[in-house]
Amino acid sequence: MSLPPAKPLRILLVDDHPLVREGLRARLQAEGGYAVTAEAGAAGSALQALLRERPDLVLMDVGLKGSDSNGIELAARMIERCPGLHVLMFSMYDNPEYVQRALQAGARGYVLKDASADELLAAIEAVRAGGTFLSPGVTQRLFRAQAPKPILTPRESEILSALARGESSKQIARALDLSVRTVESHRQNIKRKLALDTPADLMRYALEHARNP
Repeated sequence: MSLPPAKPLRILLVDDHPLVREGLRARLQAEGGYAVTAEAGAAGSALQALLRERPDLVLMDVGLKGSDSNGIELAARMIERCPGLHVLMFSMYDNPEYVQRALQAGARGYVLKDASADELLAAIEAVRAGGTFLSPGVTQRLFRAQAPKPILTPRESEILSALARGESSKQIARALDLSVRTVESHRQNIKRKLALDTPADLMRYALEHARNP
């Protein structure tokens, strides 16, 4: 006795580029086992399609130019309205901040638009099975972004704060009762630990991070 055929995975495509949606739809339908039940190019029409079609999975772009909501915000709204909905982000951006925000919003995966068709299908199947999926390039960038900051000594932190205030090595040396050579040595150590190449790089880092080095 043969088993009945599995129901196709019902997918909603959300991307503001019609050609992208057309390519995705053609690829998924050619594969078999997938049914693109609706498409949308903006937040409003995407929400309408979600409530009308009740798809199993939403494949959604992060950008959505010209929309009143970006893909990450839209993902959160969709999941709020349909708990248990599987959302897979499909984006040209590998920015770790976008990835983290998407996962916090409830997305189950993040695939880059330059990924192969096989990778996209693997992502859909992973999310379909209740797992998560991140493109390898996304995983590498996310790992680097989460790497711990090099630990500065209390003295190096003092000097970094002084640099952020615009003090010169002579001024720092006088304030901390150090020789100028010692201050310069500390500056070199800070640059080495933080992998900074030039004095300008050091100053930029000091201005951005000195309050919480």
